Amino acid sequence: MKAVLFDHDGTLINSEAIHFDLWQRFLSHYGVSITSDYYNEQMAGVSVRENAPDIIKAFNLPLTPQALFEGRRSLTLDYLSTQAFPLMPGAKEVLWQCYQQGIRVAIVTGGARASVARTLKDYGLSKWVECVVSSDDVATGKPAPDCYLKALRLMELSANEAVAVEDTGFGVASAVAAGVACVAIPTPLSSHHDFSAARAQYACLLDWFNQEIGQS
Repeated sequence: MKAVLFDHDGTLINSEAIHFDLWQRFLSHYGVSITSDYYNEQMAGVSVRENAPDIIKAFNLPLTPQALFEGRRSLTLDYLSTQAFPLMPGAKEVLWQCYQQGIRVAIVTGGARASVARTLKDYGLSKWVECVVSSDDVATGKPAPDCYLKALRLMELSANEAVAVEDTGFGVASAVAAGVACVAIPTPLSSHHDFSAARAQYACLLDWFNQEIGQS
């Protein structure tokens, strides 16, 4: 293995509960409220751009997909203007250990590039991350394989030279569709997802790292 391709939301950063709250705030303007179950099953791990048509149809919103995308993204950017999302436990240590051991690292996210940029800046991670591919960089987001395929091209890697780390079934499907073996680290929000395509499941980032890579 030459590289690890990490998801961002829910894998490196503890953001899904915050995104749920931001969705609630956005949809409340249209008299809509979603349950956590709906969010977990239909929205977690999928980019806003990919979700927009389904959300508009499900709730009969008077919006175009582009208007929904821009309105919802503005709330994320407002949040990021003052703070980064909190890191998941062990995230910084795992990225540092990968760097120390010469394992190349990419972040492959269905979210906004601005979110990754804020994470890298605020937590001092930029030196350890070689490549970022976000929903801004591909025509079709997760669960399509486009973002993983682009990361492989940018890093000049074959799929069997990398492993992906994801927290949702949509993310696992994206990696596997690109031919990349994927490990799953479910969160309480995604624990009910179908992870049958994942190579393995772990309780947390440190468990995965210690069992599959270990200390140098």
